[in-house]
Amino acid sequence: MSTASASVQQHQRATGPHPFQDPGLPLAARVEDLLGRLTPEERIALLHQYAPAVPRLGLGPFRTGTEALHGVGWLGVATVFPQAVGLGATWDEELCREVAAATGTELRAFHHHRTPAAGAGRHSLQAWAPVVNLLRDPRWGRNEEGYAEDPLLTARLGAAYCRGMAGDHPDRLRTAPILKHFLAYNNEDDRCTTSSGLRPRVLQEYDLAAFRTGLVSGSATGVMLAYNLVNGRPCHVSPLVESELRRWAAPTGHELFVVSDAEAPSNLVDPEQYFDDHAASHAAALRAGVDSFTDHGEDSGVTIGRITEALQRGLLTGADVDRAVRRQLSIRFRLGEFDPGLDPYADTPWEVVDSPGHRALALRAATGAVVLLKNEGGALPLGPSGGRRIAVVGPLADTLCEDWYSGTMPYRITVAEGLRAGSGEVVCSEGVDRITLTSSTTGGQLAVPDGDPDGAVHALGSSAFDLFDWGGGILTLRHAANGKFLSLRDADASLRADQVEPNGWDVHETFRLELQPDGSELLRNVSSRRYAAVDPASGAVAVTVVDPAEAERWTRGVLRDGTADALAAVRGADTAIVVLGNNPLINGRETQDRESTALVPEQESLLRAVAAECPNTVLVLMSSYPCAVDWADRHLPAVVWTSHGGQETGRAVAAVLRGGAEPSGRLPQTWYRADDPLPERLDYDIISAGWTYQYHRAEPLYPFGHGLSYTSVSYDGLRLDSDSCAQDGTVVISATLTNNGPRTGRETVQLYVRALDARYQAPLLKLADYHKVTLAPGEQQIVRFELSAAEALAHWDVGTDAFTVDPGRYEILVGRSAASLPLAAPLTVTGPAPSPRAVLGRRILAVDFDDCAGLTLVDAARDTGDAVTPTADAELSAAVFRSADLGDGGPLLLRVEVSRTGAGSAELELRIGGSPAARVTVPSTGGRYAWTSVTVPVRADLRGVQDLRFLLRGEQRFAAFTLIPEPIESDGHAGK
Repeated sequence: MSTASASVQQHQRATGPHPFQDPGLPLAARVEDLLGRLTPEERIALLHQYAPAVPRLGLGPFRTGTEALHGVGWLGVATVFPQAVGLGATWDEELCREVAAATGTELRAFHHHRTPAAGAGRHSLQAWAPVVNLLRDPRWGRNEEGYAEDPLLTARLGAAYCRGMAGDHPDRLRTAPILKHFLAYNNEDDRCTTSSGLRPRVLQEYDLAAFRTGLVSGSATGVMLAYNLVNGRPCHVSPLVESELRRWAAPTGHELFVVSDAEAPSNLVDPEQYFDDHAASHAAALRAGVDSFTDHGEDSGVTIGRITEALQRGLLTGADVDRAVRRQLSIRFRLGEFDPGLDPYADTPWEVVDSPGHRALALRAATGAVVLLKNEGGALPLGPSGGRRIAVVGPLADTLCEDWYSGTMPYRITVAEGLRAGSGEVVCSEGVDRITLTSSTTGGQLAVPDGDPDGAVHALGSSAFDLFDWGGGILTLRHAANGKFLSLRDADASLRADQVEPNGWDVHETFRLELQPDGSELLRNVSSRRYAAVDPASGAVAVTVVDPAEAERWTRGVLRDGTADALAAVRGADTAIVVLGNNPLINGRETQDRESTALVPEQESLLRAVAAECPNTVLVLMSSYPCAVDWADRHLPAVVWTSHGGQETGRAVAAVLRGGAEPSGRLPQTWYRADDPLPERLDYDIISAGWTYQYHRAEPLYPFGHGLSYTSVSYDGLRLDSDSCAQDGTVVISATLTNNGPRTGRETVQLYVRALDARYQAPLLKLADYHKVTLAPGEQQIVRFELSAAEALAHWDVGTDAFTVDPGRYEILVGRSAASLPLAAPLTVTGPAPSPRAVLGRRILAVDFDDCAGLTLVDAARDTGDAVTPTADAELSAAVFRSADLGDGGPLLLRVEVSRTGAGSAELELRIGGSPAARVTVPSTGGRYAWTSVTVPVRADLRGVQDLRFLLRGEQRFAAFTLIPEPIESDGHAGK
């Protein structure tokens, strides 16, 4: 009998029928008792995102998931903090924890004091945040949601955010944070059907590393699975959920609660076509570890029906269902649902939302996120502003944007407003054209009806619109009179200038003006892809036309030239602050990757014109991602970056520009140059592709960790307490920092390591630790790091399937960025040299190669295992296994595990020491999972330590090989 069952029976004898209601019992006992009281039908119903109430047991309805990425999202007015990439730029774990605690506290207020318009019960306390996907490719549409390209920085900031969300109580949760999105998710285009190829080293050293810290520490309570596939297998049926995630979390005493992403369970059949039917796919997902299905919105009937069918067909057992329900109930107990009188967070008042303390924290976070990228000739800070005239220009000069995961900002302090709060004259121009559009049918202009500013526009009046060009031909039109954006109304296909800003899943506020040969233009809505047409009689405008030949022709009139207006504002100014960047809901967002890192051409043109007029021009880039601002770096005295920083962005930026705050932000990503040919966006092998500061060899525009200060901090006195250590040893590292400037500064001291003469392709640099240090003028401070060799110097050894620290020479480097490391010292790691790879008689997985060319990683079976296959159109497909020990010689056989879907045959050749050693004819097996073993003799004169090279010719899958000193029979085994 289990401990939980014994506790329940003891309670029943002592107090009565509902042990789960007794807070004195152990959590496991309460969960087990409640689970046992649910009917099979009730248990199945709990597997959907919208779990119904069970009134007879006092269970209320329960919904998994509330967005809380940088403040409470989607529920209304709430404190909005900087985007996650901005929080990443702070490199400040304590600040991230405080932001998360404030977000969790406001989420508690919504839970206790606001009722959802629809759905289950109260607003959920399960927080779908933070996102710890690594920012491998800066073109990712969701770049704003992650913290950094580096796994250590991402993991530490993510764990800190989880701690803040979860709270400090030993047994109760403030909220239940969920890490998103597992695994290797860094592209939006075709995200539900693309596969991220992860060889074991990349998997273990990079992508898994971002999740490990939050789970091992217990700060995260769950994980959301990603839309994409990894090595050909959808993440929602990944064996890594059990073999890695839950294994890490097990010592914490709490199991992870794993949720699906929205509609992803249905994607397993369509569009992924990975399973033949939904009952089979849902069964596989539940067995793989999914505990809650976010699918078909609030309609739980579809999920219930599919799981019920899976049970009837024997694809699932009741134990599979119980396991998932048990995990959900555990979270609900920890959130205080069944003990409201003992919930330390139950009395959270509504007044915490947008409280003065949270406003102050929003300002502190926004200030910490500002990064000074360039500053020559003392251009910044602006200094005393008495009598100074500042021109603030650009499309984001007097605008703040929300993003898809924002709450509604309670107020907005723009950059122009922030600067106006200081002394001196501040003039502002958005630098955008003000236009009219005249109908060829009516002769009237596209106009908002008089007396009804939110009414349907027509083509009989006169109105002006401010045109914001976001690049790629995408623009927004803001009504000059009411300040609201033109938007498509789905219900009647009308256009109305009634939106404060672009918004929503389907952004209805973006348009194209398509130039025609006669000089007229067609107005096309981007979301619907339809054109505007005008009714000749009424002048009504409707976006209904598919054929451009039937669309209305418009003539553009320019009432105000945006560049000319900006130049007029700049003339006579001491300084021009040009605020450029992106709108987070346009040209790079969820479901859409960016085409390049280039700045919008129209913005670049405006910047150059302003700089020609005013040499003292400062670029403030407000963006969700890096931009290739090469021209600005070459020609402007100062460049500043901030993410979209929430309600206090303008006050924070102004404080840094004027010198009231120190620029303490540091880049969490490499900013590549415009002419740097980035790797193919779906190449997730950061090692061979050359992604991130760890492997990218070209000089960046701005390196990872970069950020300037207004003071001058020198680094010297690097010391190691020993110049050698064992493979499992530690080294204490210290360096002396001195503030030689006149201002207090905040330095982010970064510790990097690299292996010298490595037997594997080692990172050029690897972040091992960092500290933020505040130094008063003239202050000297010794910064200490304790480096664990097993953590900082380890790599994944494909020969032993484990993390390994090789003995040999390493270098310890300390400085202010990946490209500014003034201090370096050698370190020797002692210990036994690595043995050659043992291969004789061992089954070696094909994916455990040391190097490869022209290969794609694929699934060996639907539920587990990986294999390799030649990449389409590859000139050469090869896998290399280095330093294989072939022993003292003697006859060998090669057994390979292969499959082939097509007719005929293909060839697999083994070369040893550069010479052909064996050839295998790969027969057709009739299916990708229909594996067979083929055994052939190996050339007899081979011995010693050799490199093995497999060449794959023709369509085939290769799962594993064995070199056998003596014959054995084939068993057809593969995929494990």
